[in-house]
Amino acid sequence: MEEKKHILERPLIVCLGATLCCLLWGSAFPFVKIGFGRLNISSADIPAEILYAGLRFTLAGVMTIIIASCMKKRFVRPTARAVPKIAALSLFQTIIQYFFFYIGLSNTSGVKASVIEAASVFAALIVSCFIFRMEKVTAAKVIGSIVGFAGVVLVNLGGMTMGFTLTGEGFILISTIAYAFSSVLMKRWSSEYDPLMLSGWQFLLGGIVMAVGGFAAGGRLGGFDGVSAALLIYLAFVSSAAYSLWSSLLKHNPVSKISVYGFLNPVFGVILSAVILGETEQAFGWRSLAALTLVCLGVYIVSKPSAK
Repeated sequence: MEEKKHILERPLIVCLGATLCCLLWGSAFPFVKIGFGRLNISSADIPAEILYAGLRFTLAGVMTIIIASCMKKRFVRPTARAVPKIAALSLFQTIIQYFFFYIGLSNTSGVKASVIEAASVFAALIVSCFIFRMEKVTAAKVIGSIVGFAGVVLVNLGGMTMGFTLTGEGFILISTIAYAFSSVLMKRWSSEYDPLMLSGWQFLLGGIVMAVGGFAAGGRLGGFDGVSAALLIYLAFVSSAAYSLWSSLLKHNPVSKISVYGFLNPVFGVILSAVILGETEQAFGWRSLAALTLVCLGVYIVSKPSAK
């Protein structure tokens, strides 16, 4: 008798859930830019950017812990055994990833950053298959990842330039590797611990570390009003909701099956940035639509059931 699948293992739920996560993450691109603009944070003011990110993730942690506590009908706090796991997740998912991402983004173009960030799908596949040996490499996973990556390159092709620097493209690459490790660690530990608990406390710890570090480095934020506060709350919600759902999907599915949806992040980021910033011609041009088609094809190739 075939064992009944968990609801988060059903293909339609996986597709809808992972796509929603990427849509939320994609919306963060333009709103982060708007938030920086409202608070007059320049691209060269790294401490202020780190401080802003720290406040965002601290708030995201508080949100996630409250949601998890309401669902469990008790305050969700980590056990002594869970603390080292939370610290490791926070280090890779929040502190290292976003520290290097924000610095790297200030030293390279958003286009190149989007393409390099998409390489996190390959990094997650390598870490899961070769380092932790949690799943096997298959032709479908490799081909699907290549097709999806082609879509990301296509949507950014017009703005691509050559060149590589350690503090620019190099730091973005480091952030993708950190993200890959965090995905695999979350997959491993969520079988023992509640993903919402892990997500909430790792966000809270990482956010506090980044906020304190940014402030100590001279970062300051001023001029908060209703709009800028609402933007910060929305960005915190994006992190809380998307990563919590993503973590729950990772718990019940192979890393490669979920991580391949990450190719949708830069595509949604380009489209939503164009729409919100008024560049509708770019958002609905043939390149964006073709890129979205390639990414969806790549997801299908990786996700389709293998022939027995």
